[in-house]
Amino acid sequence: MRIIVLLMLVTLLIIVLSGIALSDLNEGVKIEADGKAIDVEVGHLVPCVTDWDNDGKKDMIVGQFSGGRIRLYLNKGTDSEPKFSDFTYLSAGNKEISLPAG
Repeated sequence: MRIIVLLMLVTLLIIVLSGIALSDLNEGVKIEADGKAIDVEVGHLVPCVTDWDNDGKKDMIVGQFSGGRIRLYLNKGTDSEPKFSDFTYLSAGNKEISLPAG
């Protein structure tokens, strides 16, 4: 009986603390490229930010679950106010780079 009461109190504490933590979060923001929200054909997005082309601005690489294709969005703005261009798929030696799941 004591274990059940203890578990209920711990659960209640977790719920209360989660509510406090969630109230501190800002609303989500959709990142756009050429005025359209960035999305993929199928599956989940895996974004990574790096200065891909060595121009001093952070570009975005987005992997997608379906087919493991990797998109590159170049930043035409600044790091504090990025403006991403439409994507190109990453390639090497005229072959598209992909990292399929599985």
